[in-house]
Amino acid sequence: MANWYDHIDDERRAFIEKQHLFFVATAPAEPETGYANLSPKGRTLLKVLEPNLVGYLDYPGSGNETAKHLGETGRITLMLCSFDATASVLRLYGRGRCVDLDAPELAEYRDAFVDDFHPYVRQAFFVDVEKVQTSCGYAVPRMEFVSERDTLDRWCENKVEPREMIDGVPQAGRMVRKDGTLVAES
Repeated sequence: MANWYDHIDDERRAFIEKQHLFFVATAPAEPETGYANLSPKGRTLLKVLEPNLVGYLDYPGSGNETAKHLGETGRITLMLCSFDATASVLRLYGRGRCVDLDAPELAEYRDAFVDDFHPYVRQAFFVDVEKVQTSCGYAVPRMEFVSERDTLDRWCENKVEPREMIDGVPQAGRMVRKDGTLVAES
């Protein structure tokens, strides 16, 4: 029941932009050096920047395995699934990269992220999409979206020094906890 595409068309873009949650999967180059990482993302949404390019902003709160794995292999899979009446799963396969807050590439797509910039953004991730796969999603339960959580925002406010914001964009630099230790970096 899977269908494959070589880019994100308008129908797939609409599906991506409608979701409140997506999952990011990466793995280390050598299995004995660590575990595959699968993380849910919901504080910031996945943005379709071009037919073969997506991106999202990343926040602290856990380790930084995605950046570490991408530095080793570049391989990444993103998955979104519908929890509403129309069942569907969409996967994006590609090559990802960590993008610093002061990178020209992030500045180029600033408008796409303007509503998600925040003093606690750690970095961005961009994915060059090589393949798009859709499947039925019939086993995914129906659930109703109630609201976003503010837990990560509150955790950051209590634990992390906020980044300076200039023109609505958090400034680059090492992210530091309030106790003076560094937040996990790649």
